[in-house]
Amino acid sequence: MPYNISMRISLFIITFFTTLGIFAQENGIKNEVKDEIDFDAVDSLYREDQFYLNITYNALQKRPDGITQNKLSPGIAFGFLRDMPINEKRTVSIAAGLGYTMAIYNQNLGIRDVGGMNTYQIFDEDISFSKNKLSLHFVDLPLEFRWRDSTPESHIFWRVYTGVKFSYLFYDHYKSQASIGDFKQSNNKDLNQFHYGIYVAAGWNTWNFYAYYGLNPLFKSSAKIDNESIDINTVNFGLMFYIL
Repeated sequence: MPYNISMRISLFIITFFTTLGIFAQENGIKNEVKDEIDFDAVDSLYREDQFYLNITYNALQKRPDGITQNKLSPGIAFGFLRDMPINEKRTVSIAAGLGYTMAIYNQNLGIRDVGGMNTYQIFDEDISFSKNKLSLHFVDLPLEFRWRDSTPESHIFWRVYTGVKFSYLFYDHYKSQASIGDFKQSNNKDLNQFHYGIYVAAGWNTWNFYAYYGLNPLFKSSAKIDNESIDINTVNFGLMFYIL
């Protein structure tokens, strides 16, 4: 066999087995890394970061004599909360978030714009109406304290979350269809733009009871009926759904 052919065969054999050895070594390293990573291991540093959906019935409290609610006054809210555990078991935490609320109030408080000034009257038995609705739209900043009996292995647990919610009224709309006429109005300057209240959500897994109590009035002191301020505040009851 010529010398140059023999050399080529020898180099090919050496290169083949060297490459094979390197490939086998790389596979061994990959297998070791794969064995070291346990993809089924529980996350001991889990958070309950959650989207939430809230459906409520809205009630008016501290109503002046004669003001009543009629039909259903529904509300809906949704948003996101950032969970920040403060104990080793991660069963206690605080959370802050951002959300949106739409609240509707069907009642018999009439609002009329007369010469750029709002006048308020109660639709009594002498005034019939088919619609008298106030719709409010808020941006919410909830801040809550959380307790739950969750574990890293399960996200199904009991919870009690309570906190305070700050809300900014960015749009409102009033619509009335009554025997004395039809009225519409948006961005009522007599409504408080900043609202705050306390709330609690408690329950099991996805289903949770929810209650909110507003701490400041819905209307400013400039809104009056017969020179009496309309110091109405809100109370909301319903269900809270948490979605991971």
